[in-house]
Amino acid sequence: MKLYLNYFLIHLKSCMQYKTSFFLTMIGQFLVSFNVFLGVWFMFDRFNTVKGFSFGECLLCFSIVLMAFTLAECFFRGFDAFSSMISNGQFDRILVRPRGLILQVLGQRIEFTRFGRFLQAIVMLIYSVSNSGISWDLPRALTVVSMIFGGTVVFASLFILYAGFCFFTIEGLEFMNIFTDGAREYGKYPVGIYGKGVLRFCTYVVPFALFQYYPFLYLIGQREEPWLGLLPLVGCVFVVPCLLFWRFGVSRYRSTGS
Repeated sequence: MKLYLNYFLIHLKSCMQYKTSFFLTMIGQFLVSFNVFLGVWFMFDRFNTVKGFSFGECLLCFSIVLMAFTLAECFFRGFDAFSSMISNGQFDRILVRPRGLILQVLGQRIEFTRFGRFLQAIVMLIYSVSNSGISWDLPRALTVVSMIFGGTVVFASLFILYAGFCFFTIEGLEFMNIFTDGAREYGKYPVGIYGKGVLRFCTYVVPFALFQYYPFLYLIGQREEPWLGLLPLVGCVFVVPCLLFWRFGVSRYRSTGS
């Protein structure tokens, strides 16, 4: 943990060396997400509901997904950019150091500029909490925390899975963006609106629905079972096969010779 804290401080000091660039990039990240928010707003300005979900409800769903994705991308960016470590031989240096591989990869990239999007998510969450018509109590508040935590773990697991594939392909696989950046985009709305096939896939294959859809139904009162708020924690189990695949990739790694 001390080593990761040192990585954290090094990246933070590096960002602060060019404060203007850092804050402009962070503002750019905010504006990119703001454009997506405008798309949702214009949609509901034309249509009052989407599959029975109101603007405030969908905004709550979107803010949670965006917050979870942003936290994962900020702190697990090393796995998302892992293909470059393979191709330039940097992973060879990591292997000979007397520290854990996962900790070292995590410390290679920490994207503080992504907090521009995190600020956007906080603003949307505050607005949606007060305008969603939900009768808030402690179980529902804890469900929101559980959804954010579970979503962060699921997105981080996908980054680890992506890095595992890089051991065999060297270059990154663009189709993985369907499950990361793509999930952030279609997560603007409850995943159940996309049909039963997509819902089954996001429940049993990539557990996106476990932190986004089913707990959300409990939040807005369409389902009354409090245990739905625990499903995001069940979705965290997804990290186990992703880590096993990563370890399998490490065991099959051959140096690129860079």
